[in-house]
Amino acid sequence: MDLKKALLVALFLPTFVFKSWSAWAVVEGLAPEAATGRSARTLVEADKFMVVTAHPLATEAGYQILRSGGSAMDAAVAVQAVLTLVEPQSSGIGGGAFMLHWDQGGKYLQAFDGRETAPLEADGRLFIDADGKPIPWPKALVGGRSVGTPGVLKMLELGHQQHGRLPWSELFTHAIAHSRNGFEVTPRLQKLLEKEINPGLKRYSESRNYFYPNGQALQAGERVLNKPLAATFEAIANQGTEYFYQGPLADRIVFRVRGAEGNPGLLSQQDLKDYRALERRALCRPWQQYRVCSMPPPTSGGVTLLQILGLLESQQLAKQAPFDADSSHLFTQASRLAYADRGRYLADSDFVEVPVDRLLDKQYLDQRASTIDPQQDMGKAEAGTPVTLSRSDDRSPELPSTSHFVIVDGEGNGVSMTTSIEMAFGSTLMVDGFLLNNQLTDFSFVSEQDGGLVANRVEPGKRPRSSMTPVMVFDQQGRLRLLLGSPGGSRIINYVAKALLGKLVWEMDIQQAISQANISNRNGTTELEAGTNAEALSKALQAKGHKIKIRDLNSGLHGIWIAEDGGLQGGVDPRREGLATGQ
Repeated sequence: MDLKKALLVALFLPTFVFKSWSAWAVVEGLAPEAATGRSARTLVEADKFMVVTAHPLATEAGYQILRSGGSAMDAAVAVQAVLTLVEPQSSGIGGGAFMLHWDQGGKYLQAFDGRETAPLEADGRLFIDADGKPIPWPKALVGGRSVGTPGVLKMLELGHQQHGRLPWSELFTHAIAHSRNGFEVTPRLQKLLEKEINPGLKRYSESRNYFYPNGQALQAGERVLNKPLAATFEAIANQGTEYFYQGPLADRIVFRVRGAEGNPGLLSQQDLKDYRALERRALCRPWQQYRVCSMPPPTSGGVTLLQILGLLESQQLAKQAPFDADSSHLFTQASRLAYADRGRYLADSDFVEVPVDRLLDKQYLDQRASTIDPQQDMGKAEAGTPVTLSRSDDRSPELPSTSHFVIVDGEGNGVSMTTSIEMAFGSTLMVDGFLLNNQLTDFSFVSEQDGGLVANRVEPGKRPRSSMTPVMVFDQQGRLRLLLGSPGGSRIINYVAKALLGKLVWEMDIQQAISQANISNRNGTTELEAGTNAEALSKALQAKGHKIKIRDLNSGLHGIWIAEDGGLQGGVDPRREGLATGQ
């Protein structure tokens, strides 16, 4: 099918979701204004295939691809394209991603790395001012300095070459149609714009005119067209990713980055031309009766998650109440220890030594776990010494704005993908209808501290450390049972760990595990999710010595549980606007 014919089909396809946000909200039983907080969610079930994403239109695109005989990988391409349009604050083709793919026929798991890279001209002075001090975070964020070489398109192309069933050109029809004909602004997008969560979104004319037409933030229900993005997707559909990484679009990206007024960057045509997505070995460890798998470095998510689980393995959580004061205390203590190691050892393993096996060694984790007092908060934990390395702790802001989706196709293949442009709305630089990332601020702003090099320092071509934690869980027979992940910056790891414990230890259904109140400790204050039953833990945890902060903890957990009989159960985070559906 040629692109024009496919586009016409997409425009008139029967659809399972309402085209109006307000209509969808009524069907789901929530008022539109409630979408900026928590909303009631019920478990979604299917027999053949399922898609769970952060936006109904992205879920629709994935669903239609699967219904047309496409693979999970085909659907992932379509989902990411639509998310670029409808959830610009979170991800897009101007950013990067990590993806797990399960091949059901071949019974093998792959880990795809589409993380951004530092420009070849960048070094440890990237975020240092003329006085030798780290520059203020807002100055680093907005403009070209923070832009890394985007990787998500190259990663999806690599995955599609191996696992695609439909032609690449047919996977962008939904994104093209919605870009050309418009999509409805959601309450969440309106709220983020009105709060000016990104301090620089009004600095540059392209993003200012798009998000604040006539000086006012886009309003929920308003229909927005993005014809430049439609043209971009048409070209990528017809010409492949070469259109993005070489030629006139690459020139425009580089011009925008290097010419960013007030904060120019270092990205070059050579950086784009040389970018390669990587296939890495998935990081898997046995845990209880399961095998839990995630991404290896340069993300810290997999190692830190597996450390938390390993530290809790001897704590007999199943005999305790789910996330009461005692079990929550143990969770925060394991998190303290794991995050302490994260800050010292985890970075891009292609550039620095990362002692993954030693960090996950059972004897090492048992020794670390022995320091946990079930009655008293340990305070700030120090990094352990799994190996002798002269390292200093990382100093990176790593702010939360990301998206996660999960897909299981009719053949049993699966995708768990976390995708991001870093801060909400990224660098705020807009090119041909999409935003460019600010992922370089995920590097440590300083290269040395206390006489030691920081593992996550800026180096040419290096990938900044991340917390993205896509997960797949297998049973003892090697069957895929769970796909999971979340946005949330450095709290992603805590969010995913919470949902895993809810499902695998306390046997909640996947929706209950996702909806469970969030509790986070990144080796500092214990944070309890505002407006939930977690608030009631405050006094008991304070009695154990915790410093408590009650705040919004806006995860975006999405998951699929595969039952013994092969049935699919989907869970959607009630804190966001996602949708699960299947057949």
